Amino acid sequence: MIRSELIQKIAEENTHLYQRDVERIVNTVFDEIIEAMARGERVELRGFGAFSVKVRDARIGRNPRTGESVQVDQKAVPFFKTGKLLRDRLNGKEE
Repeated sequence: MIRSELIQKIAEENTHLYQRDVERIVNTVFDEIIEAMARGERVELRGFGAFSVKVRDARIGRNPRTGESVQVDQKAVPFFKTGKLLRDRLNGKEE
C-alpha cells in the first residue's frame, strides 16, 4: 500500500471527512514521525511497532568492483521493530 492508497482507504471509511483533510492528517502523522526520528527520539505505535534510529559506526569498507579499501563514515539508519499484535496477525494468530 502506498500513501495515496492509505489516504483513499481512510477517506472511504470516514465519509464525514473531506479527502483533503484526510491527506493533511496522514501527512502530519508521517511528518511528525520523521521529525521525532530526526531528533533521535523513538516513536511507538502500540500494537503496530516502534520506529527508532540506530547509529552505524564508521568503518573501512571495500569497493566491490576494484577491491580497494574505502572509508565509510558513521551514519544513522531508521529501524522498525514490529509490535506483538502486528507480528501475531502476520503469523495467523489473530485474537
